[in-house]
Amino acid sequence: MSSTIWSVDDHLEDILGAIRPLDPIELQLPDAQGCVLVEDVTVPVALPPFDNSSMDGYAVRTADVAGASEEFPAVLTVIGDVAAGGGPLPTVGPGEAARIMTGAPLPPGAETVVPVEWTDGGSGGGAATAMRPAGEAPEGASGEVRVHRPAEAGAHVRSRGSDVQAGDLALEAGTVLGPPQIGLLAAIGRGTVRVRPRPRVVVLSTGSELVQPGEKLGEGQIYDSNSFALCAAARDAGALSYRVGAVTDDAETLRATIEDQLIRADLLVTTGGVSVGAYDVVKEALSSVGDEDVPGSGVDFRKLAMQPGKPQGFGSIGPEHTPLLALPGNPVSSYVSFELFVRPAIRALMGLKDVQRPKVRAVLKADKALTSPDRKRQFLRGRYDAESGTVSPVGGSGSHLIAALAHADCLIVVPEADTSVEPGADVEVVLIG
Repeated sequence: MSSTIWSVDDHLEDILGAIRPLDPIELQLPDAQGCVLVEDVTVPVALPPFDNSSMDGYAVRTADVAGASEEFPAVLTVIGDVAAGGGPLPTVGPGEAARIMTGAPLPPGAETVVPVEWTDGGSGGGAATAMRPAGEAPEGASGEVRVHRPAEAGAHVRSRGSDVQAGDLALEAGTVLGPPQIGLLAAIGRGTVRVRPRPRVVVLSTGSELVQPGEKLGEGQIYDSNSFALCAAARDAGALSYRVGAVTDDAETLRATIEDQLIRADLLVTTGGVSVGAYDVVKEALSSVGDEDVPGSGVDFRKLAMQPGKPQGFGSIGPEHTPLLALPGNPVSSYVSFELFVRPAIRALMGLKDVQRPKVRAVLKADKALTSPDRKRQFLRGRYDAESGTVSPVGGSGSHLIAALAHADCLIVVPEADTSVEPGADVEVVLIG
């Protein structure tokens, strides 16, 4: 345990200085969701690749429907059907129309599309002239259609390249691939993409008093909430997370468990056992871990000038020098520490530029002044109202008050130099909701 009192900023800087983004890999689109692009993606073909109809209707020449009305409809000869993905296209000449389905290419000669609702639906050809699903129209279908409204050139037509043009930048490096981005990549024909993979984060709790939810509590036992909360937080940050059942207060068992998990971890997170108690097994298990031939390997346990979350550990272990962050065991201390230190580490592994939660300024809305210990940066749970620009405390400052955390969407920051903050004061707020 280092005797130096570290600041929050120095501890975070030390972590981010040691984290290197994961190496890029090529992934199929379904596997790339949530990953970060490492290269710009340009459009190889225009979208849409051809002029096509946005309606079921009739492809016509504008001159043939100019002045059309209910009283004096334009009567056109139907020369055939155009279905999406169909075969050869008929050429629309003067006085002619082609039935067209949504998404079908605009046939030669046609300048606009009149929706079927603007027509009589086709007459003079019996049942053969009614609108049919794509692929069901008989070759050479004919008849007449009466159009009751005029249409301007290009009406109800999705022009070639109206979405993106060939050569346009589709997505830039650093983009996180969500569903819309995956859809765009598929639309431009990309089957694979080069990305940084989602980091694999292993979370384990320590403590002989911990029982898994769903089991019966014994005397002096509590449910393990930290590993569930931190796994969920890791997924929310963009990682693939793996939860290990609570490990008892035995250094050898913990060391063996951690070594077993290294094979599937890009980042290890422990919670509990990092303070100065007699049973703080994380320190005991990891204090001697490291590679003597590699400067800086091993785990350093520190005291930070913050509340909650004073005891912290950070270092690297195993043959691949996997980063490890050791967090306190109290639920609020653990979660606040995750938001401040682990989440940025995950985002750094992903290769993102913005690794920290957004921060805003807000007016403190409280019944009384907030108190804070001298020379410690305090993080209080709160609710932020963006409309009014105010923030209200939720619950007390105790590091065990997890119920209040469940109703908070931000952290109210009280700087090290302030021992109290009056209602109405301007405060920094870290948005976590």
